[in-house]
Amino acid sequence: MNQAELISAIAGDTGHSKTDVKLILDELADKATSALMLGDEVTLPGIGKLKVKTRGARTGRNPATGEEVEIPEKRTVKLFVAKVLKDSLA
Repeated sequence: MNQAELISAIAGDTGHSKTDVKLILDELADKATSALMLGDEVTLPGIGKLKVKTRGARTGRNPATGEEVEIPEKRTVKLFVAKVLKDSLA
């Protein structure tokens, strides 16, 4: 399901306009981004939690040349799937 399909499905089920649904989803993305930048978790009910994780620095290898390359520490976002969602897929 892509973004347009999701917006249409939510609009159809709730009776809200597609424009309103898109604005709400955009605002959700903005608020989640802001919270994650501060290091907070973001809970998406029935879906899971978004958390910031730090991937440590490591040594990698350039596949073309075989040369070792230092990869710096990096912050990433990880989704921890809710038990309800996992169980519904089992």
